[in-house]
Order: sequence, then structure tokens, then C-alpha cells
Amino acid sequence: MSGAPAHRTSTTTLTVRRPDGSPLAHADVEVEQRRHAVQFGCTGFDAPGLPGEAHLEELWLGLFDTATLPFYWAGFEPERGRPRTAELLGLARWFADRGVRLKGHPLAWHSLAPRWLDDLGTDEVEAALRARIRRDVTDFRGLVGTWDAINEVVILPVFDNEAALEGPDRAPNALTRLCRERGRIATVRLAFDEARAADPGATLVLNDFDLSTAYECLVEGVLEAGVQVDALGLQTHMHQGWWGVERTTEVLDRFARYGLPLHLTETTLLSGDLMPADVEDLNDHQPEHWPSTPEGEARQADELVRHVEALMAHPSVEAFTYWGLTDTGAWLGAPAGLVRRDGTPKPAYDALRSLVRGEWWHARRGYRTDADGRVRVTGWRGDYALLLGGRSVDFAVTVDGHADVTLPS
Repeated sequence: MSGAPAHRTSTTTLTVRRPDGSPLAHADVEVEQRRHAVQFGCTGFDAPGLPGEAHLEELWLGLFDTATLPFYWAGFEPERGRPRTAELLGLARWFADRGVRLKGHPLAWHSLAPRWLDDLGTDEVEAALRARIRRDVTDFRGLVGTWDAINEVVILPVFDNEAALEGPDRAPNALTRLCRERGRIATVRLAFDEARAADPGATLVLNDFDLSTAYECLVEGVLEAGVQVDALGLQTHMHQGWWGVERTTEVLDRFARYGLPLHLTETTLLSGDLMPADVEDLNDHQPEHWPSTPEGEARQADELVRHVEALMAHPSVEAFTYWGLTDTGAWLGAPAGLVRRDGTPKPAYDALRSLVRGEWWHARRGYRTDADGRVRVTGWRGDYALLLGGRSVDFAVTVDGHADVTLPS
């Protein structure tokens, strides 16, 4: 476990039993890791042909264990009452069948809201949003275990991007209108309460890109109001350059003080020219041609490893999601993927895989049980399997350090 932070690893004493319950003494067994307790994730919807294109499937599954699925309301239900549930359930089951954890993004967001909301009164918008959240969380219960309950609330009451793009006659964004009339905290409560009622066991995330004191004030207000938030989502699209360890740690420390797990929900680092530092809204910089370069790829690989190491060094970080496997379809057209447009992996992919599935991974290895059927397994906390004679039993390496498995007959 070279380079592993102490708070990420544990030693578990595993007692192996025969089908009749007696200890399996002095026997040779094998143990291998299946996935980390901390989530190493990626979007599960942007790679062309995934699922269905074997090469990209192999690259995705060879590195990541948690997939973010798209629940953007405008695309999910462009026509009222006709959601694309069956289509997304198929994708969710494809990942779940391969042992991948699932996250839905997002349940409530001012951007990409369906246009049919615009003609509704505020009470009707609220009713539609409540119904949407209940329906989708219920339909995906048992598959999707984590949700961005509401996204980018800091700017929600003042969001006017759609009006700016489409002209002054464009009706105000319906969810912005709802938030202005009901208030930020009431709107957050709506999203969390409906999702919680539909799936009490789900992890619900408050997610934002604005990591200034404005987000801290929002978090404090939401928590003081008694809204049950399970994790804080921090977006880190670093199109203008890597933050570095010092700034990254400072941000993590500021949000860790609320005592909630931190999810790094949207991370990108570029393998080409960086966005100019004077660009305030990243959406304003979308050059027609934005290539990946050899120099940029070397930089991206080095920075991604150091960034992930800094995240894992912080005990509050529970999840990390890289925002896009490939450059094809990457946000803003930037060279932010870990795989080039031609499908070949960049150095950043290989570097991150060497860390997550190499240095920080318990590859299959042999053990011998003692007279009481016990073996001691040390590794990164997570899901493991004991293997013997074609039989496999799952167990976990956890903080408490004990597990008991019985071999199937």
C-alpha cells in the first residue's frame, strides 16, 4: 500500500468457514479487491458508443467504479408526461450489472429545464418539480444510490442565461422564478424532502461550482434550517489551470468544517491550451478548435495524479468524479478527457489507472488460513472477494477490522 494515506487503509481479520460453519483451517485461499470504498467515478453518458463499443467500455471499467447518469430535465422529459425512463434504466442496469455504483445528476437545476415549464404558474411549477423528483427517484430506487438533489443554488435566484441568449421576450426561467418567490432554502428543502421521501436510503448531495463564501453561507443556512444534507458537492472544472495542492486543501478544509462528506463531483484538467485567466464565465470561452497537445498531455497527467493524491490525503473526501472519459463531447469542447478523440488513452488515463488500480489496489494474491480459519487482509477500505476452488464470497475491508465469510456449498 505504498503512498496510501493511513485513513484510507485498514487491516481486516477474515474468518473463513466451510458450508457447515466450521473454520476452514490451514487452507490456501486467494483474495482480490473489487472496488474502493471511496468512489472513483466518471460520467457514464458522454463516451461515444458506451455501452456497446468494447474498447471504450474496457477503458471506462478498467479505471472507474461509479457512474454519473444524466437526469437533465429538458432532455429527460422534453415532452410533459413522456420521460425517457426506459432508456436510462437500460443504461443504469448495464453499469449495475458490472458492479458500478450509480449517481443521478441532477434532480433540480435551473439550466436545461424543459420549456413546457415556462407557461405554468409558480404553484404549478412547484408541483411539477415535486412530482418529477418523486417519480424519478422512485423509478431508479435500488439502482441509483446517490443524487445531486439540487444543483448550483448560489446563482439560482438570479440566473438569466436563457433570457440573455434568446432575447428580452424570453420568459424567465421557471425554476429561477420558483426560487425567487419561495426563497433559496425553501427550494433546497423541496428537492431534498421529495427525494428523501422517495428513497430514504439514498445519499443526497447539495452541489455547486461557486466555492466562495457565498456557498458557505448557503450551506450554513440550509443546515440551520434543518435540511438533511448527506454530502457537499464541489465542482472543480480547472480549465484555467490546476489549483495546486495548497489551494485544493484550503477549499477542502473550508467545507469540511460542516462535518459532512465531500464529493468532488465534476473535475476536469486540460491537455491543451489553458483558458485565459481573465475569463469569468467559462461558458464564454469556446474556441472552434481546441486540440490536445503532447505538452498539455504530459502536464495533465502530472497534475491529475497530484490532484487526486491531495484529495485522498483529506479524510473528508468520499467521492471523486472526473467529468468525461473522452474529448468527444467534452464540456465546452475542451481537451479535458482522459481519452483522445481517436479513442486512444492519454498519459493521464494511464497515470490515474496506475494509481487507483495499481499502487492503491489489492491485486489477487494468495493467503493461508490459520488453525482458526483466519487470515489478515490489509488494503484500501472497500469491497473484496475471497476465492477458493471456483467459489467466491464477498467481504469488506472496514474500519472495525473483522469479517466472517462462509463458503457456498
